[in-house]
Amino acid sequence: MAAATLLTSVVGLLSACSENKPKFSAIDLTGADYARDFALTDHNGQPKTLKDFAGKIVVMFFGYTQCPDVCPTSMLELVEVKKLLGADGERLQGLFVTVDAQRDTPEVLKAYMGNFDPTFLALYTTPEKLEALAKDYKVYYKKVEGTTPTSYTMDHSAGSYIYDTQGKLRLYARYGSGAPSMAADIKLLLKND
Repeated sequence: MAAATLLTSVVGLLSACSENKPKFSAIDLTGADYARDFALTDHNGQPKTLKDFAGKIVVMFFGYTQCPDVCPTSMLELVEVKKLLGADGERLQGLFVTVDAQRDTPEVLKAYMGNFDPTFLALYTTPEKLEALAKDYKVYYKKVEGTTPTSYTMDHSAGSYIYDTQGKLRLYARYGSGAPSMAADIKLLLKND
């Protein structure tokens, strides 16, 4: 009889630990103690922090405008996510943080964003502040010298951070996870907000 009572108690405790959390395709970072905020400048010269996007789902990606494949693919995927969200697409804020401030001037960043979605913003900072930001976001980037001083490339992490409408870090979407998967995760975040 005591064994049955113990078993019932254990089952009760285990079920109390397994909350009815949404099942995301992306990596759930809810409660992470990093990547909580930023202070950057957008391609229009305006200072921005996460608070500026309250009420929106923020998808933040680190890259550079001369990236031959990962960055344009990620940006096109985000455009597709916005379309898949339908009317909720207006609640999505795409942010592109450059890791190449030397070549990615505000004018270049603005033109680059114009290729994808006029509501998405490109953000930049000084090389010194970028180093600290990358460390806080656990983002890797490194300049790879080319045959000429301006033909270098930038190795960099290739995933997106997703924040809920209260500006809390919630998900990390790996590169190539696909627009339908990301859109489904964002719909879950919007539903549970």
